[in-house]
Amino acid sequence: MTRTFACLVCCSLLAIGVVDAATLLVANKSDHTVDLLDPATGESRATLPTGIAPHEVAVSPSGRHAVISNYGTRDHPGSSLTVIDVKSAEVLRTINLGEHQRPHGMVWFSKKRLAVTTEGSAHLLVVDPFEGAIVVEIETAQRVSHMTAVTRKGTRAFVANIRSGSVTAIDLKLQRKLRDIRTGAGAEGIALTPNGRELWVGNRGADTLSIVDPATLEIVATLPCAGVPIRVAMTPDGSRALVSCADTGEVALFDVEQRREIARRKLDLTTVPDAASRLFGDRFGESPVPVGVVVAPAGDRAWVAATQSDVVVVVDTQTLEVLDLLRAGREPDGMAYSKK
Repeated sequence: MTRTFACLVCCSLLAIGVVDAATLLVANKSDHTVDLLDPATGESRATLPTGIAPHEVAVSPSGRHAVISNYGTRDHPGSSLTVIDVKSAEVLRTINLGEHQRPHGMVWFSKKRLAVTTEGSAHLLVVDPFEGAIVVEIETAQRVSHMTAVTRKGTRAFVANIRSGSVTAIDLKLQRKLRDIRTGAGAEGIALTPNGRELWVGNRGADTLSIVDPATLEIVATLPCAGVPIRVAMTPDGSRALVSCADTGEVALFDVEQRREIARRKLDLTTVPDAASRLFGDRFGESPVPVGVVVAPAGDRAWVAATQSDVVVVVDTQTLEVLDLLRAGREPDGMAYSKK
């Protein structure tokens, strides 16, 4: 009896530990904070201060640390990164990027290296988050260098440039730009398939998705995607791509192998009263403006940040059925998942 009870207690503690070990980090642009949510319950474990108008979140390979890009506002461009300890829920340091304003997209590509786009200076920076220093500066020479993706081995980076309608390929080992790939108007959302064989780019101005061969840097397919495709996220098995469509307030689901749209779900949400005063203003009307998308490690669900409705929508990655709504702060956008 005692042994059985002990085993039950042990199993219960392990189960609790599994829940406690996961965190969904959500950047709240209008609150200048990041929320650390329990993805199972939706409860916020902590709300930490960031710089002005944080836009994206990137979690380290270990899951212990996260970096938030402080993009700033129209009148006050940001130029810093906030580094936090996810496990202890505390801010560790702020990294000043100097002349490199409007940091945005970020990817950790090794234990101590972070790739960061800076729109204001048209660069991709390599940053050491622990030393708080810029290690490498690589100019894109493109307009509004926004999001980035990095190959699994950390040898090549791709930067989506909104106003140039292009993707810049960068050799991270040689620390130089390779070439620009003209994908389409408003190139923004970007994601590599897990096997590294395809790069998917959402061209929000053209309402298309471009599929690029990361090795040859050639466009191999262009797919229609109505509704301003603004972010792209892959399921861990590489079979599905989820695309948030800002204008129509929808999430689109694509079969990666067949390269076709197979489902689409409209998010039935109302906008908040002050939506018109935010970054997107009234550009997308009554749309909840889904932007950030993060897929769970198990691949069964995804979190979609509805920036103009102040909620994070949980959707099933096979059917796009809405499973839950999570509350964070005002104007949630960039998100990241940590196993801590």
